[in-house]
Amino acid sequence: MALFDDLVLRTLPYVPRPIMWRVAKRYVAGERLEDAIAALVSLRERQHPGIIDVLGEDVSGEAQSRAVVEEYKQAAEAVVAARVDAYVSVKPTHLGLRTSESLCLALYRELAAFCAARKLFLRVEMEDHTTTDATLRVFEALRPDFANVGIVLQSRLKRTPEDIQRLAPGPLDVRMVKGIYLEPAQIAHTEPEPIRAAYVECVRALWQRGASVSLATHDERMAAQCFALLPEFGARKPRYELQVLMGVMEHLWARWKNAGHTVRVYVPFGPQWQPYSLRRLRKNPQMLRHVMRAALGLSRLG
Repeated sequence: MALFDDLVLRTLPYVPRPIMWRVAKRYVAGERLEDAIAALVSLRERQHPGIIDVLGEDVSGEAQSRAVVEEYKQAAEAVVAARVDAYVSVKPTHLGLRTSESLCLALYRELAAFCAARKLFLRVEMEDHTTTDATLRVFEALRPDFANVGIVLQSRLKRTPEDIQRLAPGPLDVRMVKGIYLEPAQIAHTEPEPIRAAYVECVRALWQRGASVSLATHDERMAAQCFALLPEFGARKPRYELQVLMGVMEHLWARWKNAGHTVRVYVPFGPQWQPYSLRRLRKNPQMLRHVMRAALGLSRLG
């Protein structure tokens, strides 16, 4: 089936938008801010805190980047008004990183201050390896002035253990992910087991330096390996929570929550849902096949 999956991946950009949306709505709250807030309110009723993300990336030009900041400010205000437990998560290239690193930093500063005034946390996301160095520089520049800012690190990248060691001393909040970007084998682990092993070791290294870690995964076995590290730290119990993606393995959310873990749900929204959905589909061959069958009129979706 690998050959078929590869064929589907190549044809995905040509799948009609309405068919793509019928799949994407599993992972995306909707196109409007109101849709995201409704999803967060629903999650609150199920005792899950959330993360709000305005979908988009690779914005060029200062005007567009500043417009994105305004969108995020509206999202932050809406989170406060709805009284939901949620924080804001932003991709650097959505704030113009590819246009100007200094512009990106200035916009993150503006947004971090806006969020801090509303007692909201702000996450600097991580994208593909071409942006890693600049993203870490932006994050390190924010840390001295903003205690409400965290970063994302990817176990797929071979450099991540060294990045953990290089981060400046002091309070640190990391969302640990495997990484969804397909990277060259020279710089990244490409097989599942090395990625898992690297993840667990990165979590250990972060806890050793006293970081708060968000275990962003749906890999139950790997999460259990992280939990098994906790006794190593004795009375100095590490701070952590689990983070999951909207629409993915909800039975696992309940299992973890019932075991006493905080399970926070990532809620993306916005008109730019297609690139995000394509990345999710690349991780889900079974759903890929459903998309192709629907595109060919051979089955129905949703």
